[in-house]
Amino acid sequence: MNRPTCSNEQNRSTEGPRSPCNRRNRSMEYTSGLDPGPPLKRRQLSRLSAEESFDGAPDNGDLDNPISFWAREGHWPREYFESTIERALARKRRKQSNSATCTTPSDQKPREEKSAQYRDPRYKALLATKGSFMDKSDLGIAEASKRTCHTLLSAEQTIPKESLFRDDLFDQTCRSVEDRNEARILRDITPLIVPSAEILAIHGSIGLKCLIEILNEGWNNSVPLTGARPQPDYSVGFWREAFTATQLNKLSPFIGDFIAGDLSYFMATYSLYFPFLACEVKCGAAALDIADRQNAHSMTLAVRGVVELFYLVGRENEIDRQILAFSVSHDHQSVRIYGYYPVINGKEVKYYRHPIRSFSFTELDGKEKWAAYQFTKNVYDIWVLDHFMRICSAIE
Repeated sequence: MNRPTCSNEQNRSTEGPRSPCNRRNRSMEYTSGLDPGPPLKRRQLSRLSAEESFDGAPDNGDLDNPISFWAREGHWPREYFESTIERALARKRRKQSNSATCTTPSDQKPREEKSAQYRDPRYKALLATKGSFMDKSDLGIAEASKRTCHTLLSAEQTIPKESLFRDDLFDQTCRSVEDRNEARILRDITPLIVPSAEILAIHGSIGLKCLIEILNEGWNNSVPLTGARPQPDYSVGFWREAFTATQLNKLSPFIGDFIAGDLSYFMATYSLYFPFLACEVKCGAAALDIADRQNAHSMTLAVRGVVELFYLVGRENEIDRQILAFSVSHDHQSVRIYGYYPVINGKEVKYYRHPIRSFSFTELDGKEKWAAYQFTKNVYDIWVLDHFMRICSAIE
């Protein structure tokens, strides 16, 4: 079986073939890589050890005011005792009685339950206490990311000839999903807002064969941020087989026993590594605020994984203020698209959200009905390859 590869078909005519098969030539530009080396001698720090059982959000130490942190939390900041490598190591999940060792998609939460915590507007404040802000930073995104966003919004894409968004069917389609539930919108509208990466690959987009998508699966293998796991309606990342055996060997201390349910900064599920896109679907404009909070949670974890990887190899400044993930929130008529990026200041990292576009795809007789579809396909065809190469260069 051939290993999946990412390639950019659109650029072949001007740049020649580009795929992970020849990414080593490009990675020679970098001087450092991810090498766990000999086993680490771990400090015996009771519950602060990197090998301890972990079943909740990590401590967010305050290095600027450690005494205040100790008074508030009852222990010193974790950063005082952990190196960058120790912090990134895989963590064992705390065993629970009467539960399976390995969590599977069968433990999905019902739609109402999984979104319950996000209905509270104060969840935005909770994210802020964890260093994740649903707003732009003072400096905003880097110039390179500004250019990328413009390209993703403007580059032309092919659209389906036969679909419910066909000109003569569009108005009837929009009326048919008014006042219907989220499942109906997911079935009829979502594939025309956020196209399936795997279906596009089946139809011949060779460059997308390194991607895997999951629908309504809990991110059971990701180190928690707020104590609760994300469970996006749709999310995309790189599947395990997209990486070489050498790369997986270098990642292994930070992945752990993924089948048994170990927690990692680099995984969403046992099969999805380094997620970069999430979509949430709701009914009604007010509910889109809930979807935005869900997406902000998921994509903070996605960006955090890339940040931790680049910290390991001392290249964190390369991704400062660079968009590393995207989200789409939509209902039966409106779409909100965001990008997510870190702001890095030494050992301090904060995560921010950049608004890319917000619009109604039903206005002006559906003039912009394909805008989100076009944007998502451009993420797949233009942005994904460079992002994958960036991750691989750090691993290697």
